[in-house]
Amino acid sequence: MSSIYEMRLHKLRGYLEKERIEIALITNPTNIYYYTGFHSNPHERFMGLIVDLGRARESMILPALDLEAAQQHAFVRELIPCSDSENPYNLLREQVGRTRIGALGLEKKAVNLHQVEQLQGLFAGLQVMDIEPFIIKERLVKSEQDLVSIRRAVDIAEKVLESTVQNVRVGMMEQELAAELAYKMRMFGGDKPAFESIILTGKRSAMPHGKPGACAIQENDFVLFDFGVYMEGFCSDITRTFLMGEGTKEQSTIYETVLTANLAAIQAVKVGFPYGTIDQAGRSVIAAMGYGAYFNNRIGHGLGMDLHEAPSIHGESEMLIEPGHVFTIEPGIYLSSLGGVRIEDDVYVHPDGHVEVLTRYPKQLRRL
Repeated sequence: MSSIYEMRLHKLRGYLEKERIEIALITNPTNIYYYTGFHSNPHERFMGLIVDLGRARESMILPALDLEAAQQHAFVRELIPCSDSENPYNLLREQVGRTRIGALGLEKKAVNLHQVEQLQGLFAGLQVMDIEPFIIKERLVKSEQDLVSIRRAVDIAEKVLESTVQNVRVGMMEQELAAELAYKMRMFGGDKPAFESIILTGKRSAMPHGKPGACAIQENDFVLFDFGVYMEGFCSDITRTFLMGEGTKEQSTIYETVLTANLAAIQAVKVGFPYGTIDQAGRSVIAAMGYGAYFNNRIGHGLGMDLHEAPSIHGESEMLIEPGHVFTIEPGIYLSSLGGVRIEDDVYVHPDGHVEVLTRYPKQLRRL
């Protein structure tokens, strides 16, 4: 096979044939990238990869303004540009070439009611089947090529963090640090931030998804950095928490508790075990220290082309850990009266079952 994209499309065709799905229409831009190597955000415009078993071919309808980029990067060579004045569903009808088909495979979470109504108008007696679970399962297992990009994203993030942390001073604003992170991600070679960076200080660090604002760092504050780099189609995601100055004994206790939970959760990663055991291992450490009520979110999530993808790592998850998976482990303690601590690592399970922590930035409490 000529490329990883051909291999992926071959597996998809095999699945469609087994499930008796005549045509698949993939519209999630990330999944289109997964199968073609072409990544674009079409915004309000239509973009769809058509896998037609009846005609044994793949084609893609895309905004006309993206045609040149797709010609350079897309593995699929049959590209149908759609101008802003054209109806993409007319192009879809022409491309399929028939008004009655068997089952149509869609990613149900990616399509909206308008799109479904348009498709129902194209194909008489349309039967829809959800192919998203298959694609999610395929994307769970990262290839060696995928890992190269993920490692680069991690490496850049850690260089950015160290460069930024060296400049942190009392009086600096959260939003100032966020701007510095964004600038340095580009300077160190990243494509863009993987998500809106979270830099929080003092009591605000107890907000797991807080946004950086015009809040100045004070002496004895926790300073929490949670950010990632998007690189060659893949994301990194790292969190480290620092202490400005000496801090208090309770702050040290909270930090050491979270660190112990992080290490315990990593130790619990074993092929064939449910993902729930990871959450349980980390959460039990925090609960034993009396902070169980202050850790009220899951301990991690899958990581790859999307920042948040399968698996969802919570205490009730029965999904089994398998080789090739990449995910985060990020226990935390969040006290609104004092602040929060989170320590987040990216973890990879090798084909032989070996567990590698991809993030290597030091985790011992660092006072700035």
